[in-house]
Amino acid sequence: MTVPLDAIRAFHNAFRKDLAAMDAAAHAAARGQGSVDLVLNRYSFFSEMLAWHASGEEDHVFTALERVAPLVAEAYERDHRGLDSLSSLLAEATKSKDTLSILHATTVFNFFSTFHLDKEEAHLYRIFNERVPLPEQGAIIGAMSKKIPPPRFPEMVRWLFPLIGVDDRENMITIFKQALPPPMFDTATKLARQAIGDDWTDLVARIPELK
Repeated sequence: MTVPLDAIRAFHNAFRKDLAAMDAAAHAAARGQGSVDLVLNRYSFFSEMLAWHASGEEDHVFTALERVAPLVAEAYERDHRGLDSLSSLLAEATKSKDTLSILHATTVFNFFSTFHLDKEEAHLYRIFNERVPLPEQGAIIGAMSKKIPPPRFPEMVRWLFPLIGVDDRENMITIFKQALPPPMFDTATKLARQAIGDDWTDLVARIPELK
């Protein structure tokens, strides 16, 4: 059964995959085996998505958690300030277009963000899931989603769906259906279909009503 936290997991998996790809491209470029174009083309929207996600966590997840598990969220908020610094470091590196500076920025960003996301899932979100009632979880995830400006929703779908696996895609479509009015749900599914191409058939096999 799909639950609200499945949306968090999907975004976390997308962050991991996107940044790992940028880091791999930076490593290849530093060895003279490719270019940093992937980083230059993707880092800006990645950083925006990460900032929207982190802001949603701080305003909604962390505040809810503070009521049921005081002091747990403080360390994770400090992590977020570290991610802010690393995002700025990557932005400065891309301006220089220096391959070694970009490699340094992607490497530390990839390591720290992966460590942070893994820790959130193993600790913070486990406590959140145990102590925050399911209906409240749904309201919190819904409030988090509003951090994404409505005009940027299509960009978010086009960014997210190619980066996640079929389990996450199924969960996100289910959550869209539960949360969005029918016209917006139809738009979201069209955008997702365009974003993943032939992989859409795997999703239809799981959700036949998408045909």
